[in-house]
Amino acid sequence: MIIADQKPLAEIRRITSRFQKLLVVGCQECVTVCCVGGAKEVAVLSSALRMAEQIDGNPKEIVEFTSVRQCDPEYVLDLADKIARVDAVLSMACGVGVQTIAEHFPSVHVLPALNTTSFGRNTGPGVWVETCAGCGNCILAETGGICPVARCSKSLLNGPCGGSHKGLCEISDDVPCAWAQIYERMSRLEMLAAMEQIAPPKDWSTALDGGPRRRVREDMQL
Repeated sequence: MIIADQKPLAEIRRITSRFQKLLVVGCQECVTVCCVGGAKEVAVLSSALRMAEQIDGNPKEIVEFTSVRQCDPEYVLDLADKIARVDAVLSMACGVGVQTIAEHFPSVHVLPALNTTSFGRNTGPGVWVETCAGCGNCILAETGGICPVARCSKSLLNGPCGGSHKGLCEISDDVPCAWAQIYERMSRLEMLAAMEQIAPPKDWSTALDGGPRRRVREDMQL
């Protein structure tokens, strides 16, 4: 799941200050799950913007809408009628959603209301933890289902660094050492012998190092 945080209201007001008619668009996918960009958050942010601008004597016309998804063209194109009536779009989706709207409506300003932070999962009420770096070359089969690229602070591939102590990372007492977790998991699976193998240099060409990634499924193309 993509995890994001809402930008401070002051920053949102700054980037929308020169527009009088705004379309605030939420997304029913990841940002709804992490409670920053769903229909409820669209309503709350829109209300806060209206109130703040009204107090400053600069009332804005704000239209609210929550899309099924902002990362797919078929849903984004449904916004055409609404976008035609505003000066700018304030997207409450991840950065992918912002860019999808901007690509399909190049003549309108599309602004982000959120900061996209990571891929992760929910570990408790109100807590989301990054667990995947989207490197495009998954090694979870070799590490007991625990990703050292995302969960080790140094993305080490051949075991813990010298800063690991009592199962914790040196950066903070509340950050577990990923390699301690990998060891415990591999021990439980009776796969410790596999940890004696030296991991070869990772192919980072599948990550961001080679520029924007593109995935093509020819079997799905018309």
